[in-house]
Order: sequence, then C-alpha cells, then structure tokens
Amino acid sequence: MQKRRYAEDAMRTVFQSFGYQEIQTPTFETLELFTAKSGEGIIDELYSFTDKGGRELALRPELTAPVMRFYVEKLQMEAKPLKLFYFGNCFRYDRPQKGRYREFWQAGCELVGTDTPESYAELISLAYAVLRKTGLKDITINIGNLTILSSIFTKLNLSKDQQQDLIPLIDKAQFDDVEKMLQQFGVPQEDTKKFLDILQTTDIKKLSSFVQHDAQAQQEIDLLTTTINLLPLFNVKNYCLKMSIVRGLDYYKGIVFEIDAPNLGAEKQLCGGGAYELIPLFGGRETPTAGFAIGFDRTLLALETEKYAFPSSTLTTYVIPVNEAAIEQSFTIVQQLRSKNIATDIDLLRRGIRKALKYASSINAKTAIIVGPQELKQDAVMLRDMKSGKQELVKLSTLPKKFQ
Repeated sequence: MQKRRYAEDAMRTVFQSFGYQEIQTPTFETLELFTAKSGEGIIDELYSFTDKGGRELALRPELTAPVMRFYVEKLQMEAKPLKLFYFGNCFRYDRPQKGRYREFWQAGCELVGTDTPESYAELISLAYAVLRKTGLKDITINIGNLTILSSIFTKLNLSKDQQQDLIPLIDKAQFDDVEKMLQQFGVPQEDTKKFLDILQTTDIKKLSSFVQHDAQAQQEIDLLTTTINLLPLFNVKNYCLKMSIVRGLDYYKGIVFEIDAPNLGAEKQLCGGGAYELIPLFGGRETPTAGFAIGFDRTLLALETEKYAFPSSTLTTYVIPVNEAAIEQSFTIVQQLRSKNIATDIDLLRRGIRKALKYASSINAKTAIIVGPQELKQDAVMLRDMKSGKQELVKLSTLPKKFQ
C-alpha cells in the first residue's frame, strides 16, 4: 500500500495541477448503463446481479459511463470546460493473469465541453505527465483517429459486420490475417495493400492523400495534424501516428490514443482514451467529451519492471523509555510530537535500549528519543541520529523544534 499510495498521490498531484477536480461514483450501477454503452455482449464480462428490489445491477467495469451518468444527472449546467478526474476500483469477470485482474483500479479523467486541438493536446500531455510523475521512463504514445479509419472502411465498401470482424485483428496487429479477411470480403488486392500500408504508416501526409475524397476525414486530418504539432509545447516528444487503434468504435469518435510500457510485453497498454459521444445516449444534451483511463495496477507492474526505487516509508522518531518510571513522561513526549504532526512511535514492549534501538532501525526511524532518569533530572532527553549514531542532550522545551 505504501507503493500504491505513493503512485496515487503522484497522479493526483498532476491531475490537480492541470485544473481537474476529483469526483467519486458508486461501486455498482444499473446494468442498463453499461449495456447501453457497450451492448448486450458485455454482460458475460460483468459481475451483475439482481438486488432485493428486483433491480438489475452490475459492479462497474470502468468509470467513464458512471461519470457521464453523474454528469447528465447533476452537472450539465456547470461552466465549461468541465475537468473531472477519479480513482476507483472496477470489476470484470475475466481470466486473471499478470497485469489483468478481476478487481482492478483505474485512474482517469473526463474533459467535457471542448473539442479544440489544444484541448486534445493538453489531454494527451496530461496522460503522459501523470505516468511520468510516478517515475516511469520507458513509455510511448500512439495516436490515431477513428473518424478517418471509418472513412477508410467506407472507401473499401465494408459493411458494419465486416468491420466488426476486422477490428479484433487490427487491434492485435495481425495484419496477415487482415489481408486474408479483406480478400474474402472481395476487396481488390491493390486497395488491400494500400489499407495495410495506412494501418502501419507514421506519415500523416500519406494518410491525408488516402482519404482526400472525404471532406470530414480531411477536417479530422487537419485536427490531428494541429494536435500533434502542439504536443512539443507540453514537453511531449515520444509519440507516433498509429491508425490501427480501434478502441470502442461505437462511441469513440475522432482522436484516440494509447500509452504503452514496452517492458510489459503482451499486456503493455497502460492508458487508453480519446474523444467520444456518450452524453446523448444517457439522455443529456450533446456536447464534446474526451478522456482517458489508466490501469493503475499495471502501472505499478511497469514501475517494478523498470526496477523503480520507491521511496521507503520512514518514521521521524521512535521514543524509548529506559525504565518503567520513564513511561509516563515518554507518552507525554509522544503526544506532544504527534500533536505537531511529527510521525512518532514508542516502544510498547519494554525492551532494553539495545533491542529497542535495533527495532527503531528496522522500521526506518530517522531518530530515537531515549527517555532515562538521568536525562529527566535535567528536564531533557537523549536524541540519537539513527544513521550516524550521534547523540545529543536536548531540553524537553526545545525538543519539537528539532523536527521542524
């Protein structure tokens, strides 16, 4: 938990520095909320149940839908843009494996009310900054656009069902299988090769020339270009174009992005997000929305894989009563220090000094306060630096100042 709190505090600091406010939603919601967003097929992945009132409920599998439900019910009249962030546990009925758990934690945010290039650039840079603040070094950003991808699907005359068949293969970068499936769909060989080239290109000009027939796609090319060109202003440089990002085509629209930790292998994705349309689905007035979610547990795994040196927990001081007569005064000292928010513990086992000092060292106490009869006669205690071993006699009246 010390590692988790460290990473969580680091993330929270960055969210707040970007002007985001923290919100919290219930652990369970109506089942309908998630089927409306992701379709009936998601039910097999959920922990769903009927409560005593006969209501169909589900433990939340993610946090975007609950936040949008909360927004529609309570926050639509708030000034825009609205910046919201969250930490929460989520649940999916899935086969547990490394970096993939049935109960997992998400950190993330939603940006409501703006769709300018600078808003998307700031959102991507926020995700990057959040992960970097935890201490991660080896992470990469991939940026795509689903409106452009949909335009390409239309150009290839692919039906919705055919698109759905292709998406899992594109998502897993199984391009040989994509080629075979396109041949089965009757897509000409030349168009197939161009499409596979586009899916793997990092050249936005090549992408632009491929969709020049579509005015809406060209608008998205301009938006994507401007967004990417703004990223260096946010000190984000490690990014590339990746048109094979196909997350949530039913509700994601326009810019999408993912952040990976290559060291994690197959389960390398730490963050996913982009622009989406959910508010009208939940009965609200249409407004631009975008956001991202970070897999918190997987982020910790990535830090451990990089052998990140998490700060160790430390105790400011450990109080050692030398004998029974010194116990009362020792607790007076403890209470005085704790009242000033100085992390203080005390020997409760009546050990000898040597064993008590050994214990103080094992719990990473910075100092030890030895309370003995000779020192108390002088209204003082012995303060010991646990690292250097140096000791000094300190008056009780000035003791708190030693820790400020």
